[in-house]
Amino acid sequence: MITEFKARIAEGKPLRIRGGGSKDGYGNALEGDVLDTRGHAGIVAYEPTELFITAKCGTPLAEIEAALAASGQCLPFEPPRFSADSTIGGVVAAGLSGPRRVSAGALRDFVLGVKLLDGEARELAFGGQVMKNVAGYDVSRVMAGSLGTLGLITEVSLKVLPRPVADATLRFAMTQAEALDTLNRWAARPLPIVASAWEA
Repeated sequence: MITEFKARIAEGKPLRIRGGGSKDGYGNALEGDVLDTRGHAGIVAYEPTELFITAKCGTPLAEIEAALAASGQCLPFEPPRFSADSTIGGVVAAGLSGPRRVSAGALRDFVLGVKLLDGEARELAFGGQVMKNVAGYDVSRVMAGSLGTLGLITEVSLKVLPRPVADATLRFAMTQAEALDTLNRWAARPLPIVASAWEA
């Protein structure tokens, strides 16, 4: 994949960077030949005691979540899984977080480091595998949500956390006014509420 990327850049051809294609409808319509990242896959490093995982961009999200679950850990930002083919590179490039974002933080808050190829096919690396590795502006976090406009993410290191001991989903029948009042009261208490929604 990296060799193909460099060759296409040298030819001056536009590219559509694509992993599992689970977010093809997200963002602007793209033109150019498809560069499939799924062949550039695998977990590079995972240290449960150090709370980080490093993986290549084409690694399936399901593979990463399974490896973390085996050690009682998770991606705290709960990336949405739009299909079984979602890749970690696509997750970071889209920058989307799930309902736990309110309490745990956004995806960008868990990006420790990235390796990428820029528009001139230069290999760049930002950040690392630990929290205290950045002096100045943390460029690696800018890649979260960049949709490939800043370069092709080839590898990413993410902070992970222990899975919650338990979780539950509660559903109540109430009006919108009652829901707002209830959520405001609950927000003032030290309750471990990680997401809320009201549906008409």
